[in-house]
Amino acid sequence: MVLGDVLGFRTAEVAEMLDAGEVSVKGALQRARATLRARLSAADRERPPQPNSARERQLVGRFADAVESGAVDAIVAVLTDDALLTMPPLPLEYQGYEAIAAFLRQREAARGRPLRVVPTRANTQPAFGCYLPDAHAAIARPYGLIVLTLEADAIAAITWFADTGLFRYFGLPRTLPNP
Repeated sequence: MVLGDVLGFRTAEVAEMLDAGEVSVKGALQRARATLRARLSAADRERPPQPNSARERQLVGRFADAVESGAVDAIVAVLTDDALLTMPPLPLEYQGYEAIAAFLRQREAARGRPLRVVPTRANTQPAFGCYLPDAHAAIARPYGLIVLTLEADAIAAITWFADTGLFRYFGLPRTLPNP
């Protein structure tokens, strides 16, 4: 493949250099091209979706819908097998479906209501400002910022920042009206 496709030698020249028949060289070249196409295709499937692409919007939308409905199983369903949830600067890490689901269920129970989310971006990655509806007022207050790391068609990492002072840097509103 290197001699023919990259360096531009004709099949007869490659056959002579390799002391092989032209039919063998053609067959080897066809197999090499097919292998390369298959590997590149697999690599493309493992790449995260392009920013703001339909694939990204679909995945991130599923995540947002799950968060707003408090559906932990639906959140976990969009994660990779070895997904990681972190909360810098706290040294807490949860890895894998079971650990992340247990943590999210505990947080959901402690809050007593699901979060509302507003999409944004952080370091070119999809992110959400999270708001907790106030039980005594008609607003939802800032609660934290989630940044997602995507891999293929799943979420490989969820990074939670509790510092709501970050909201102004992401153009997020100070409060949301409760529906």
